[in-house]
Amino acid sequence: MTTEQRPTASIWDRERLWVTAGAVALIFLAAIEALAVTTVMPIVSEALDGRDLYAVAFAGTLATSVIGMVAAGAWSDARGPRGALYAAVSLFIAGLLLSGFAVTMDQFLIGRLVQGLGAGGQTVALYVVVARLYPPQLHGRVFAAFAAAWVVPSMIGPFLAGAVAEYLDWRWAFLGVAVLTGVAFVIVVARLRGVDLGRGEPQNRRALVIRLVLAVVVAVFAVLIGFTAEMTVRLAWPVAIGSVIVIGVALLPLVPRRTLRAGRGLPSVVLMRGIAAGAFFAAEAYVPYLLMERFDFTATWAGIALMLAAFAWAGASQLQGAFGERLGNTRITVISLSLLLVALVLVLAAAQWGVSPVFVVVGWGFAGGGMGLLYPRLTVLTLAYSDEGNQGFNSSALSISDAAGSAVAIALAGLLVATLGGEAASFGVVFAFCLGLVLLASVPGLRLGHAAESSEG
Repeated sequence: MTTEQRPTASIWDRERLWVTAGAVALIFLAAIEALAVTTVMPIVSEALDGRDLYAVAFAGTLATSVIGMVAAGAWSDARGPRGALYAAVSLFIAGLLLSGFAVTMDQFLIGRLVQGLGAGGQTVALYVVVARLYPPQLHGRVFAAFAAAWVVPSMIGPFLAGAVAEYLDWRWAFLGVAVLTGVAFVIVVARLRGVDLGRGEPQNRRALVIRLVLAVVVAVFAVLIGFTAEMTVRLAWPVAIGSVIVIGVALLPLVPRRTLRAGRGLPSVVLMRGIAAGAFFAAEAYVPYLLMERFDFTATWAGIALMLAAFAWAGASQLQGAFGERLGNTRITVISLSLLLVALVLVLAAAQWGVSPVFVVVGWGFAGGGMGLLYPRLTVLTLAYSDEGNQGFNSSALSISDAAGSAVAIALAGLLVATLGGEAASFGVVFAFCLGLVLLASVPGLRLGHAAESSEG
């Protein structure tokens, strides 16, 4: 069959339909759990008498996800992504069950830690499955579908979890997701059976052990930064700054060489992901809080800002999947960072001078659009710069940068608010901090290079 006669490949064609559906379902359910837990956690901490451990339930999951990312990346490079994916999803389900059946806060936290291992490993393993199973011209569309899988959870996740906790029991917010994840997992396993995903290459065991130890170091110190908000200011900032330095040193072997120096190409791709993620998610954590504290919004109405951002994120992701090659890396960088800057300026104005809350709601929609353009593009570039021998390492590096950047930025933002007394007026400092991060992201953003991405024509 000639090129002209060959039908156009699609992520939804018969050959890939069920793998795509199952993978998107796994991303969707992970998003539901990640977003829903925000609503359920106050109820859980009260029911299990664990108010003092409330923050650890969030920080611990993010921290252990870094370990899962490193392990899954190494496993995928050494033996292919199949086993890594199966182990990661199994851990995610096990963690949900442990949390759902917990009778003490300690048991619940163990479940959350196991969930983090599974969630981090699952993301990396799915990236490698995409790299091995889908042709390069479909990568942008697959990751656009993954990004879109966060839209519905962004809209209904917190509301649905609250309704489940109120009318059934908070445990079903975890147990229900575990059951549905099991169904999606069965679909993926059935369709991947017999599919050649590559066997990988022999790996240096000593190097792997070192990487895992460093991932643990990153996780521990990321959690430590979160605890600094409870320390005295005199102690908190030295501990936080010291922890950031330790994390930076520990990250060096876990990311491509020259990443922290914004080396051209893949290093800048990975670095930009971490900085952009930190700027967006640290600011987003305070957008609903700002609306409630400064403008007397209810929690439901404050969530509208996040919902509009989710719509914008999904729409921009689809545009990137369709036109990303035509726009090119430099234009996508300029457009996405400009949208983030506009968003943060509008939200900062609302925080500092109390102008209309419309500035916050509409502004955060711009932020979602900027991230929707940027996120899938950086993932496509990572795969374009990779080959079968390092797809797992590079995919895990991207996710590690994402998680570590978000954890550090959110923790530092929380410390800024705590230092200034936690007043609504102090939110402006957080948004100014995030605006500075966006400007910093332009340094690696203009050094992304031009990998051999295939055109989607």
